[in-house]
Amino acid sequence: MSESADTAESKVTCVFVHGWAMNSAVWQDCLACLPAWVDAIVVDLPGHGSMADVTAASLDDYVRVVATLVNRPVVWVGWSLGGLVTLKLAERYPERVAGLFQVAATPCFVQRPEWPHAVKTGVFEQFAGALSEDVERTLKQFLALQVMGDSDARQSMKVLQAAISRRGLPSQQALQSGLSILQQTDLRDLLGHMRTPVEWLLGAQDALVPVAVGADLQHLNPYIELHTQAHAGHAPFISHPQEFATYLSNFLQKVTS
Repeated sequence: MSESADTAESKVTCVFVHGWAMNSAVWQDCLACLPAWVDAIVVDLPGHGSMADVTAASLDDYVRVVATLVNRPVVWVGWSLGGLVTLKLAERYPERVAGLFQVAATPCFVQRPEWPHAVKTGVFEQFAGALSEDVERTLKQFLALQVMGDSDARQSMKVLQAAISRRGLPSQQALQSGLSILQQTDLRDLLGHMRTPVEWLLGAQDALVPVAVGADLQHLNPYIELHTQAHAGHAPFISHPQEFATYLSNFLQKVTS
């Protein structure tokens, strides 16, 4: 698909789903790098941003809310927690999924037997405990983890903080529910049986989703095409927006050709 293919009929629709504690404003800079033929829809998860008043307690709740946004096949871009949402959505509503582009995501965030490249269980427990005492401090610590290893961590931190400032802090309930989802969800079996077109982008320096998980992903599903962004942490679409846009655009062309 060429840059000139910008009519409504030729546009490719992508729905962008953010990660824990964030909101749809985090995509702002990278969207500007996408070609004109990409029709981008950014959404807020329940309890976040424009949906701060919407309550959701489980991954299934998130999926049901997000799925109502479209009634036809589109490409879903899921970052971190958003990756779990889009993976589950592909299982529950396959007729609404043309492809999945996973960013700094994993089907299982917590270490389990035969799944070592993940976060230790105690980390999520510590965050959950800290949230009840000091939400803002806990979020700052989490943001620091997201930009760790980033080639321009200070600028990436500013982008994340600006996104929160634009849309406000998530609700306490949403933060706690999101942590529970990250801690308890295991979609490895789902990914292993998935035949929906899916590509993965990992940050080489990601402190939350280790780049070594890439080999585990491809072991689960050999159809997965994997990309690694050098000098990027947990938010490669923020630290390297142009590279992210190129990876995504190439995937869209393959899915729609």
